[in-house]
Amino acid sequence: MTALALIGATASLGGRVVVDAVDMTVGAGELVAVVGPNGAGKSSAIRALAGLLPLTGGRALLDGEDVAALSPGLRAQRVAYLPQERRIAWNLPAVEVAALGAPFLQATDARARARSALEEVEAGDLAERGVADMSGGERARVLLARALATGARGLLVDEPTAGLDPDAQLMVLERLQARARGGQAVLVSLHDLTLAARFADRIVVLDQAGVVADAGPMEALSAEVMARVFGLSARWMTGPDGPLLAAGRRQSAG
Repeated sequence: MTALALIGATASLGGRVVVDAVDMTVGAGELVAVVGPNGAGKSSAIRALAGLLPLTGGRALLDGEDVAALSPGLRAQRVAYLPQERRIAWNLPAVEVAALGAPFLQATDARARARSALEEVEAGDLAERGVADMSGGERARVLLARALATGARGLLVDEPTAGLDPDAQLMVLERLQARARGGQAVLVSLHDLTLAARFADRIVVLDQAGVVADAGPMEALSAEVMARVFGLSARWMTGPDGPLLAAGRRQSAG
């Protein structure tokens, strides 16, 4: 069942088109990675699905219903959104921040779900520590736990591995993959193409606000697409844990 969908979606910011007739779907039980160069429209597409970026054309659907027609409460029940921004205004304990992801539960139940989510992202030991006293990577785990605590059918996660060490990057994507295998629909934006190819069921490649490819990892990230979109001369190799990318910059003529 398709849980998240953009259908001919178009949106603008500051007079510039940032989502251009984009078709994108994520089914329940599927992890889809959206990749592309800076400014390609990855974050804008995710925000459109979350109902945070109004469309000027097309539709954004959550469980088949137009996101614009859903109340904020219903949107929050159907999809969790984790933005790139990791700033937290108040120095609350991690468990309280994570519990904000479950506002429809009683306080004790919300905290219990928050603790479970913190354990899931290997941050259970941070539960009582203030988030202002944490490293950026520790705060990133707490905010991911907040998104996981929602229990929503859909997860929209924007650059969750940015600034994390390699072990933490793998942990985050393993958890998101496990959530997909458990039946949630997961859309994640990534810059690391090797991680995208390793963990995603499908990859959507965006460039200049439009879809260039939407297919399995090796097809979506073909040599032609890598050259056209990323300016890379690239080939894929098979490693012990999945595909590995060997790439170099293409030399311009002249």
